[in-house]
Amino acid sequence: MLMEIFSVYIFLYFMFNSFFMGKGDLSTEEFNLHRRLSNEGLCSQLIQPSGYPCSEHITQTKDGYILGIQRVSSSNGAIQANSGPPVLLQHGLFQGGDAWFLNSAEQSLGFILADLGFDVWVGNVRGTRWSHGHISLSEEDKEFWDWSWQELALNDLVEMINYVYSVTSSKIYYVGHSQGTIMALAALAQTDIVKKVEAVALLCPISYLGHISAQFVLRAVGTHLDQMILTMGVHQLNFRSEVGVHILNSICEGHIDCNDLLTSLTGKNCCFNNSHVDFYLEFEPHPSSAKNLNHLFQMIRKGKFAMYDYGLWGNIRRYGSFQPPAFDISSIPTSLPIWMGYGGSDALADVTDLEQTVNELKSTPELLYLESYGHIDFILSVNAKEDVYSHMIDFFRIQDEASSSQLSGSKISKQLNR
Repeated sequence: MLMEIFSVYIFLYFMFNSFFMGKGDLSTEEFNLHRRLSNEGLCSQLIQPSGYPCSEHITQTKDGYILGIQRVSSSNGAIQANSGPPVLLQHGLFQGGDAWFLNSAEQSLGFILADLGFDVWVGNVRGTRWSHGHISLSEEDKEFWDWSWQELALNDLVEMINYVYSVTSSKIYYVGHSQGTIMALAALAQTDIVKKVEAVALLCPISYLGHISAQFVLRAVGTHLDQMILTMGVHQLNFRSEVGVHILNSICEGHIDCNDLLTSLTGKNCCFNNSHVDFYLEFEPHPSSAKNLNHLFQMIRKGKFAMYDYGLWGNIRRYGSFQPPAFDISSIPTSLPIWMGYGGSDALADVTDLEQTVNELKSTPELLYLESYGHIDFILSVNAKEDVYSHMIDFFRIQDEASSSQLSGSKISKQLNR
């Protein structure tokens, strides 16, 4: 085992150096400007070609990251004509906002919601293709990648919700998948952002990760691949790069069968359209940070839903305690309606871990369980509209009717008291 780990370590070292040698130096301003000018947005690349009005928005987090957000309307009307409530869609790990639009208009949640009159907003976290860098850091800087899902929750998500709320002057319906669910649970437990959220729908919810069964992930956790990558000074994880491809190969070769890599990563997906894989790969995977992977692997090893562990002295400096503070799910108000969809074939969002999350909530969420569904089915299944989205949309409509009724009642009460 030690020789095996050492071999991977040396391999990563040479791959890292060969990949980064010879890169030209650009100033931070030049690099970010080049990125923004050379990258067409999600609207023009994917959403507008499908016939849907779409506008690009940007907002800035408190730690200087510039996030891209898209606003999508029905194919039958202009953006300004949206009469429904705003809904924010938040993607998962190694994904971007494109994940909600990769199937046909009849099968993709983003298009479905827009055609039903919802005011659709699409979130993209820092480092992904559709966000726009940092006010002073280049993606070449290691400091740019010094974050985990903790910052995505407490900075990125909070800022995106604030932005949508400020533009629409309306409380928001939130939909998160995978990493988008852990971001939501952490933010709702730690901040007052919950005041701006009408209801939450979580697809493949994760907060505890102690029972995952994905072969690829367990292999990577067992060999401490995350810690070796950080030791090598690799800060960005980009599986489109040569380094990323070789990291995948180093885990697969001789240890697990990665012919069906998606199954090794997420569990078996029942309704995923394999004939569309080449099209999906035009947009995904997106980059993330090595620190983010390290944080998730910490959770798997420790079985805790807690902040990033900087080690004994690092924790004392940052948190004032030996251990990183846990996120207290029970602090999420009972007044917030929560809906959760999860699958029996999901090797990442395990049913046992989900039960722990549900038991810690003070409220009782509405649950949808699909025995045959895997982790990716909830966003890319060709049957998700009937199997998943119809139930979630009914949940939103019930909340919207209740909210409208309360608002109407409040107006009547004020009139009677005059």
